[in-house]
Amino acid sequence: MTESYLKEHYNFDYNSDIIKEHLKKTDLDDLTEKEIAIKLYEHVRDYWPYSPYRFSLEKRDWKASEIIKHKKGHCLDKAVLLITFLRANNIPAKLGLAKVKNHIAVDDIVEKFGSDVLVPHGYVAIFLNNKWVKATPAFNKELCDMLGVSVLEFNGENDSLFQEFDKTGNHSFMEYLEDYGTFDAVPLEYMLELMLQHYPNIQKKNVKLGDVLDLAHL
Repeated sequence: MTESYLKEHYNFDYNSDIIKEHLKKTDLDDLTEKEIAIKLYEHVRDYWPYSPYRFSLEKRDWKASEIIKHKKGHCLDKAVLLITFLRANNIPAKLGLAKVKNHIAVDDIVEKFGSDVLVPHGYVAIFLNNKWVKATPAFNKELCDMLGVSVLEFNGENDSLFQEFDKTGNHSFMEYLEDYGTFDAVPLEYMLELMLQHYPNIQKKNVKLGDVLDLAHL
């Protein structure tokens, strides 16, 4: 049932030299499977600062060995990296997509995306202790501190999808609107379809597969 989610894949190319070299930095010796998953989650969450504005529809850009070269990334970039690192450590993992509403920085999102919804939003399903749990390594600690939101922790036992409120508990931060399920690979055509459905500014640009979008300047 889970063997296919351990395999190397075009997107999750953990035998590439650049992935192997990076994983040497993570110091996973003598850790349990759950501890490895937690440490890799925290590493991906905080090593690559979150930035939603570069979005590629070019197939090659969705190889983990390409994503890892960037100094920052969005939720899907970071999900691909986490899946790759987990599989490299013999932990089954797969990609999940969802539609979410981010209640913080809404003005910025509405202005640039033409919507207050973020789609597709990426998360990771991880098989630990004979069950699938969900984790979202998108928002790095520094960004969370800046936004007044508690950093999203993952304990290896329960789903860790979003921070519903800021630290005061008075303001909504993130809301899940729809879960599109999990995928064996990065579904570029489906992701483009979702973006065209939800973002008027992208519709106007006649965006197609192979394009690389600068969402800050739509």
